[in-house]
Order: sequence, then C-alpha cells, then structure tokens
Amino acid sequence: MVKQLFQDIAWRQDNISMFGKTVDIPRLQAWYGDKNASYTYSKLTLLPLDWTPLLLRLKQQVSEFCQQDFNAMLANCYRDHRDSVSWHSDDEPELGEQPVIASLSFGCQRMFHLKHKDSRESVKLPLQSGSLLVMSGDTQKNWQHALPKSRVEKTMRINLTFRNIE
Repeated sequence: MVKQLFQDIAWRQDNISMFGKTVDIPRLQAWYGDKNASYTYSKLTLLPLDWTPLLLRLKQQVSEFCQQDFNAMLANCYRDHRDSVSWHSDDEPELGEQPVIASLSFGCQRMFHLKHKDSRESVKLPLQSGSLLVMSGDTQKNWQHALPKSRVEKTMRINLTFRNIE
C-alpha cells in the first residue's frame, strides 16, 4: 500500500517561515478534498486536489467507520527517520470547535506523541501500518501531538489525516 500511495499522491515539498527564516517542512505533503475545502496552517494555504480513486475509497471507508463525513485529507510522507512533525494542535478555525481527525497510517511503525497542554501528561502510541487513530472532542483544545525524528533508522511511512473543513 505504501508504494501505491507514494506513486498515487501528488507530493510536494512545502516550506514555512520560522524565526524569520524560510525552511523546508521536514516531510512531503499533499492536500486532497472537495472543491471548497482549502486549509491554512502556519501561513501556508493548501488548495485541494481532486480525490484519486484510491484516496476516495479510503476516505469512504474511514468515514463509515468513524460515522463522520470527511471532506478533506492531509497526506504526509515521512521518507525516513529524519522526517518529522513538531508539537502542534489541529485547531485552525476552518476545522471547527471540536474537530474529528482520523489518522490512517501505512508503512514503517513510528511513535506518535501526545502531551496535555496544562498538566504536561504525555502518551506515546506506536502507530503500526494499517492503524487508525481518531482524535475528537476536546483533544485539539487540550492536547498537542507530534511525530518526532527517530535516532533509529526508519523506512517510509505515509499518514493520511482525514478532516472536515467547515
């Protein structure tokens, strides 16, 4: 599935501004969705690409399982152990007050980190290929999450995060 997703998705190497410098985001990404499902984070606006047949099928399966109508998806490709995503919450206005984020992973297992914004309680979850992690309710309000770099060599991991843009 990883090979098929890697070939099927129109990956891009975006960059963001951090501390006055422009840097590459340490992973590849792509944004798919319904026509008006644009998404902005870190001053980067992503316009949706049309669903591929494979992505549409996965979206429908995840939507059915979660009992949630998703209209967009952010795909992240972690090429190896050096690719990552830093601490953040998916709390952009277009996601609504209590977004449901369904995260479907394929490829190499990586450790997903969560930490509570107030208590600093932390949780680490090993996300294996084929796993589905659903964040909902006040998760984005109260918690941050990350997929840090690994000191251990890792092969490719692709993560599809389904969302509903309001």
